[in-house]
Amino acid sequence: MILSSTACKSGSTLWQQGLFAFVASTPPDSTTDIQDDDSAQGLDNQSEVVVLPPASDTAMEEYYRLQQNLLICTLVFSAFICVSVWIAYSLHIALNYLIGACAGVVYLRMLGKNVASIGRGQARAGSGRLAVFVGLILVATQWQQLEVVPVFLGFLTYKAALIAYTLWTAVLPGQYVD
Repeated sequence: MILSSTACKSGSTLWQQGLFAFVASTPPDSTTDIQDDDSAQGLDNQSEVVVLPPASDTAMEEYYRLQQNLLICTLVFSAFICVSVWIAYSLHIALNYLIGACAGVVYLRMLGKNVASIGRGQARAGSGRLAVFVGLILVATQWQQLEVVPVFLGFLTYKAALIAYTLWTAVLPGQYVD
């Protein structure tokens, strides 16, 4: 991420004037500098690259524990909802839901690995997670035996588990399993 040094130094002045500007992803050869009193005082208008240090080992261990807890919560939610759908509807609908839930678990795992690589200082862009979702929906719409709605709702199970886990740790902060 590239920030204009003038924008960083004069952020409070610009904030007071209601003109706060954030310049991100600007190439070094075409920086956007904000002209104000700092430039008149002879301060450097060169762009600087902000690089975050890699995360500490304890922070990464805590992240891996969180990732494992979220994965377990997602699997428990998926199993419970799959059995509930089987009882309430049919085995066919429950299996459709289970296919979507499995794709959601794969998506969550890929998301966790991507976030972990950012935490280690290895930023990389990937569209593999999007391919999982798009591929799942394409297969569900083209294959006659699959129902789109249960597959889609199964995929979204990881989000429900994430919300439930967040609420659980917010309400009972010391009660969750490490």
